[in-house]
Amino acid sequence: MGEELSATSTVSALIQRGQWSTVQDCKRVLVVAHTLAYAQRLAEVFGLLEADLRVQVVFTAAPHAFGDGVSAYLRGLGIATVPWEQAIRTEFDLALAAGSRGVHEVRAPLVRLSHGAGHIKLLRDASTLAPGEPRPPGMMSRQHLMREGRLVPAAVVYSHDRDLAELARSCPEALPVAHVAGDPCHDRIAAGMLRRERYRTALGLAPAQRFVVVTSTWGPTSTFGRLDALLPQLLHQLPEPDYRAALLVHPNVYAGHGGWQVRSWLGACRRRGIAVVPPEADWQAPLIAADWVIGDHGSLTAYAALTEATVLLTAGPRREISAHSPLAALAATAPVLSPSHPLAEQLRYAAELRRPDQYAQAAARLSSVPGQFHRRMRTLLYRLLELGEPACAPVVPPVPLPPPLEEWTDPGLGAAR
Repeated sequence: MGEELSATSTVSALIQRGQWSTVQDCKRVLVVAHTLAYAQRLAEVFGLLEADLRVQVVFTAAPHAFGDGVSAYLRGLGIATVPWEQAIRTEFDLALAAGSRGVHEVRAPLVRLSHGAGHIKLLRDASTLAPGEPRPPGMMSRQHLMREGRLVPAAVVYSHDRDLAELARSCPEALPVAHVAGDPCHDRIAAGMLRRERYRTALGLAPAQRFVVVTSTWGPTSTFGRLDALLPQLLHQLPEPDYRAALLVHPNVYAGHGGWQVRSWLGACRRRGIAVVPPEADWQAPLIAADWVIGDHGSLTAYAALTEATVLLTAGPRREISAHSPLAALAATAPVLSPSHPLAEQLRYAAELRRPDQYAQAAARLSSVPGQFHRRMRTLLYRLLELGEPACAPVVPPVPLPPPLEEWTDPGLGAAR
């Protein structure tokens, strides 16, 4: 704790004096991290500025209902944060955010990014819409892009060309600053598929073992919100040792209920050898390694369309999902899990029916410029910073090798085995 305060105080003091202790005359970029999920998304972007001595990156944890865990995640990356109150009093050359709360207070040209797979969920608060006006996805709405009649972002980054058509309907004022850069998770998962067997080996999966990954977004209609209907199937209907299973739960569930409580609720899973992937862990390797993905209307389910996994959906709120989203396309083709039939039987049946191109439309809706996110995003950042780009291609970090599944199960399980 003392080291954390010391690092934060040092960065804060340097900002207040407007001078950097060794490297001088830097462009200053503020990274605004509202939640753990947003911070993980932004890591794909601020990493593009690494190794450039012309740029100093400063981080702040903005106030948010699901902000628990952000500072700890950033500390794990070796990052100290400055207080939000100080960040909004300081001038920066550029700011990055994946959320909208409070960003109108930032004193810098702002770049807004999406934080998930396309734009799945529709705007919750329809009170600002005209009578009969359809609800747009959240990041397409005037509510999230405008403040007192003023457009807040200097640039808004989208993953697909079709997003511009939706934006033209919901907030045409933002069209001049809209940019299509693609999706970083799409690009890393697609590249990571070449290392699938390495991820399976790192997870400790035997060649003959089948791997089931359950993904959950947050909220009462999520898989986690109705986990009592799925848990008995996971705990009692997957024959050992033929199957291994893991849960990927949205960080907002942990932030909303507390880490201890979520781990407590999932204690039976961990004791039975079902891995519970921590919210700060990289979720892409387990997804790539999966043979089946059981998911709801969250982004991770949509990203499963890029993998070799067979996807089964849990029942979800169709009226809350954008008809143009990757998840809507997936819901039109993926089978739905039934609580009244044995789970292993449903997994086998879904795998037998899967066609090679079954999820092609869903995958195509994730990005209209596959493989180009890091190059396009870096070009945009440097243009806004009025700096020339480095004379080398941006580094796209590979999906890291995961730890063995035993590290994410009950601590005593490995010893018992």
